[in-house]
Amino acid sequence: MTSLSANTVDLRSTAASSALGKVMAVAGARVTGLLLPDNASGHGGRGPYIGELVKIVTEHTTVFGFVTAIGIEHPGQTSELRKAEIEMVGEINHRAGDEAPFQRGVTAYPGLDDVLARATSDDLRRVFTRRAAAHQRSARIGSLHQDPNIPAEIMPSELLGKHFAVLGTTGAGKSCALVTILRAILSQHQFAHVIMLDPHDEYATAFKDQAEVVTPQDLELPYWLLNFEELREMVIGTGSPQPDADAVLLNQVVTQAKRNLAQSPEAAAQITIDTPVPYRLSDIGKIIDGILGKLDRPADAAAYHRIKERFQHMQADRRLAFMFPGAGNSAALQGLVTRDSMAKILGRLFRVPVGGKPITVLDTSGVPSEILNVVVSLLSRMSFDFALWSEQKAPVLLVCEEAHRYAPADIHAGFEPTKRALSRIAKEGRKYGVSLCLISQRPSELATTVLSQCSTIFALRMTSQKDQEFLAAALPESSQGLMGELASLRNGQAIAVGEGVPLPTRIDFDRLAEEHRPRSGTAPFGTAWQQDQMQAEDLVDVVRRWRHLD
Repeated sequence: MTSLSANTVDLRSTAASSALGKVMAVAGARVTGLLLPDNASGHGGRGPYIGELVKIVTEHTTVFGFVTAIGIEHPGQTSELRKAEIEMVGEINHRAGDEAPFQRGVTAYPGLDDVLARATSDDLRRVFTRRAAAHQRSARIGSLHQDPNIPAEIMPSELLGKHFAVLGTTGAGKSCALVTILRAILSQHQFAHVIMLDPHDEYATAFKDQAEVVTPQDLELPYWLLNFEELREMVIGTGSPQPDADAVLLNQVVTQAKRNLAQSPEAAAQITIDTPVPYRLSDIGKIIDGILGKLDRPADAAAYHRIKERFQHMQADRRLAFMFPGAGNSAALQGLVTRDSMAKILGRLFRVPVGGKPITVLDTSGVPSEILNVVVSLLSRMSFDFALWSEQKAPVLLVCEEAHRYAPADIHAGFEPTKRALSRIAKEGRKYGVSLCLISQRPSELATTVLSQCSTIFALRMTSQKDQEFLAAALPESSQGLMGELASLRNGQAIAVGEGVPLPTRIDFDRLAEEHRPRSGTAPFGTAWQQDQMQAEDLVDVVRRWRHLD
């Protein structure tokens, strides 16, 4: 007991040497501090700033908290009072010994007149780096804004196990931040399984030899992988005069086509519309023709004709060659033999075996916009089902860029199949070994059912008041003070909050080497408009690409 008392006295003496003031009020997790005049406080006479981590030494603990507000009452008068509001976040309990770890939560609240002091570099290391090391192997992604000499680290198991999001306005550095985070994780996990939806073709250059780059030209997602909801979106869509009647007929026809290739009557009986087994497109036409030959009522025939014509239209569209092999080539379609390539497709998409390339960058920039919803829905659903049926042997991280497009808050914005697939991952994924990373510049347009499941958020500069308010409402109260800094963050800075980081804080991301930077720069108007770079003959190539005739 004597040594503890001596230790407490020593701690209080050290705190007094860098004192900022003293405690004048405690209410729940919030402390109000009465600050010393600037010329009387430690460290060059500077008072605390918003977002700074400070400490209060009590009898048995050192309590840490973030400064959320500062102000002066009666400025310029003899009764002037300088105050700081502090949100307590955790403590070090010295009864556990000199090497006691920092822990979130407070068991011993500060008392009135306890010394409020600035956290030293040793304090910051103890809070941020030792806590990360105590959890599991951590990975550096940058440095603390409060002290550039102290690394900012993530805890990969916590980050991936409970989903995370990278949010910020255009140009704030989201793409570089994401690459920094993923490269830090991959540097320690060479047998990872990451699939990234890249709608702007910007990440292939960032990972180079570590990535399997899949483009629409070599993508393979056969039509028979679609479940009924996705197939209905492609074949029926919203233009049918009788969508429900068409859906019933579509179910009937496709299920029969799948059962035609079953190995036995017993196997056929187990096949449903959602079973991912191959079927022949030619069987669709034959089944429909057979049914039409037995119909007496002409009204029923229209729905079958619509379905048959839609399948023919999709087979003729060259842009859909990744889904309908030989699309646009009638001779190739007639000679097409349906093969069960599902294992090969899964191996390429989810990196089994890894083969030195733990990440798949799937360039969706060339996918026709009218079926992008279906493609993203299929990939999201496959990520979940692969993790489920592989029994956690190969946990998957699905990275969804421009997430507000695929999981919009507005129920009228479309993409409902994709939203449901992503919501399922967000709600149930961690149980089965599939993690979700969302990247968005408009968090207020994201479905709350998806974003609310992300337990770690990296918030870069955000200028929209609506986005700031939405994000503040989704975060714990202890982070509110830090969120007030969003509009003033520089490029490459973020407020990191949640389970994947040791403590909520402002961080500066490490700068990426030029060869690791994503291709996400703004179009070079200033230089491109200095000379006439395009000639009339160049338009021929433009038209060819526009018409997808390459």
